[in-house]
Formats: sequence, C-alpha cells, structure tokens
Amino acid sequence: MIDKLEFFIALAREKHFGRAAEDCGITQPTLSAAIRQLEDQLGVILVQRGSRFQGLTPEGQRVLEWARRIVGDARTMREEMRAARTGLAGHIRLAVIPTALAMVPRLTEPFQDKHPEVTFSVISRTSLQVLSLLENLEIDAGITYLDNEPLGRVTSVPLYSERYHLITAAGAPLADRQSVTWREVSDLRLCLLTADMQNRRIINQHMAEAGVIPKPTLESNSMIVLFSHIRTGRWASIMPRNVAEAFGFPSQIQMIPIVEPDAEHTVGVVATHREPYTPLVSALLHEARRVAEREVF
Repeated sequence: MIDKLEFFIALAREKHFGRAAEDCGITQPTLSAAIRQLEDQLGVILVQRGSRFQGLTPEGQRVLEWARRIVGDARTMREEMRAARTGLAGHIRLAVIPTALAMVPRLTEPFQDKHPEVTFSVISRTSLQVLSLLENLEIDAGITYLDNEPLGRVTSVPLYSERYHLITAAGAPLADRQSVTWREVSDLRLCLLTADMQNRRIINQHMAEAGVIPKPTLESNSMIVLFSHIRTGRWASIMPRNVAEAFGFPSQIQMIPIVEPDAEHTVGVVATHREPYTPLVSALLHEARRVAEREVF
C-alpha cells in the first residue's frame, strides 16, 4: 500500500495524472490503476474524475493527510535502519528563501565536516513554496522566516535575525547618512524582490507603517540580479546587512541602517513536525541549534 499512497500524494501535488505518473517514473495507466486499487481497498472514492483530474473528494483530502503521515513514517523507518547498518549517509533536500541562500554554507559546511557521506541539494523558493514542499514530502527541510507569517505544523530552529539596510552606491542620494528612515528610502530608485517573496512583503509592511508605498523600478526573484543592478550605481535596494556582506560588496557600496522602525525578523530551519525524525533531519536540526548558539550568522 505504501507505493499506492506515494502515487496518491504525487497526484494530489501535480493535479494531473500524466505529470504525476512521470514524476513517479511509471506510466499513466499504471498510476490510474493504482489509485483505483487504493479506492477499492479503502472503500471510498478519492479523486473527482472527468475528462481530467478535477480534485480530491472530502474523503480524498482526509486520506491525503494519512498518506503523508504514513509515507513519512515509512521513509523514516527505512532511513533509521540504513543509518544503523552503515552510519549516517544519504541526501538532504533543502529549500531556502532567496535572502538566506548566502548563509546556507554556514550550516552545510560544519554538517558535512561531521557527516562526509551526506550530500545536499539546495533550491531557492518563496516562503510559501518552502512550506508546500515540506507538506508534500518533496524536501527534507527548509530555511525561511519564522516570525512574520503563519508556519503551520512544523518544527523550527531559529538561526539568525535580519536587520534591514539601504544598499546604495557612494555618492548616491542618502549615501552619506548614518541612518535613514523607511519614508526616505521610498523616494529612491529601488530594485527589490518580487511581490511573491516574503522579504518583499516585509518591506511593504514597514513602508506602510511609515505611510508610504514602495515603487521599485526593477523587480526580480534573484538576489544576484539585485546585486548586479546596485553595482551599476543607478539603483539602490533594501536588504539584510548579513546578506549584503556575504556577497562582498566593494568599498564604494554603502550599507546604511533603516530606522523608524528598526525592524528585525528571525530566519531559521523548518522541518515537518514528526516523531521520530529521520536520522538526517534529526542531525540537521541538531547542527542548526549549534550554529545558532555560535551566532555566526
């Protein structure tokens, strides 16, 4: 039944029989037959069918919750037994918000020093996508904001706090200031992350508190794009200082604290709340706590 539950999770995630079958590495008729067999075993209809996938039935929604729990527990059992035989090894899938990407090595480096047989894949996603990927068992852990928007049922470990700065070229407006306000920054030629990013929603929130609305002339979902435009001297941006420092700006780039308010938001590791955790996730959470204690971020 575990295989059928995994197929069902894939179908709920992809909302398309063909894409779900491809994701599972099987043919569409095989997937359809497995879902039918699962419905027969459980005695309920799980999927609303027509000429194409039309969603889950109420019973299907409830079975999806059980499927995620059962498949997650089965994976945990397999990983725990493998770790008992061979030691900690395997692959960790990590999804990270763009503003935290530069910080990831401060977690992955000490982890791999202790566990050299573990590999990582790291993808950039919005905070909402991080939570969705966790829920669908597509990643093992994420790095996202912990204190600004609801996280749902997850385990979280705080890593560091973001404090926001105006990042601008020397000689540009406000570049000679010791601090600037959110209202003052709103008048600059700004490049910011796109509106689907929580960092951008945070910036919008603090500007709204100052009675202004941000009007960026350039938006991107890539921090590299923003950094590249700042370096031209024609754009400024609003970023956490630790992110800007991680990219090694030249001396002609100024980082000026933004006040009124002096905003601070916590970023950390999140994982699906379950006991026990997989050995890999358990070790990752343990390392995250050690990183936070050292305050290296």
